[in-house]
Amino acid sequence: MAKFDPYLIFPGTCEEAFNLYRSVFGGTFDTLSRFGEMPPREGVTLSKEQQNMVMHVALHLGGDTLLLGSDSGGELSPPVEPGNNFSVSVNAASKEEADRYFQGLSQGGRVTQAMELTFWGSYFGMCTDRFGISWMISHSVPPESGNI
Repeated sequence: MAKFDPYLIFPGTCEEAFNLYRSVFGGTFDTLSRFGEMPPREGVTLSKEQQNMVMHVALHLGGDTLLLGSDSGGELSPPVEPGNNFSVSVNAASKEEADRYFQGLSQGGRVTQAMELTFWGSYFGMCTDRFGISWMISHSVPPESGNI
C-alpha cells in the first residue's frame, strides 16, 4: 500500500516555514538537504544563496506522518506561484507500483521528471496530472541493494 504525504514548495523560505511548523506541531527533521549538496550537473551553476536553499526536508510528526518540503531551486524548478506550491508525494511499495502510478497519473498530463534512480537512493519521478495536480512518485531503494 502506498503512503501519501503533502509536499510544500517555497520561494526561498522553506527552512523558516519548517522551523515554524516544528515549533507548532513538534516532531523532528528526518532529513534536511540543501541544493549545494547535489552532485554537479552539467550546465547548472548555483549561486551561494541557491546552494544554501533547502532541496528537501522531512518533518517527522509521529507514527508514519511526514510533512515534506523544499525551496524552488532557481533553474532547477519553476518559480513558485499560487497553485504550483504543493505536490502530493506518494511512496510506492515497489518499482512496479511506482511505474503504474506514474503512468496513470501522467496520462493526458505533463511529465516533469521521468522515473529514474536518483543520487539520494530513490526511484523517483514527477508529473502533473490532466487536472493540474502535481505528483511526486517514489520507491525507496535499500542502500545496500544498489538496484531497484
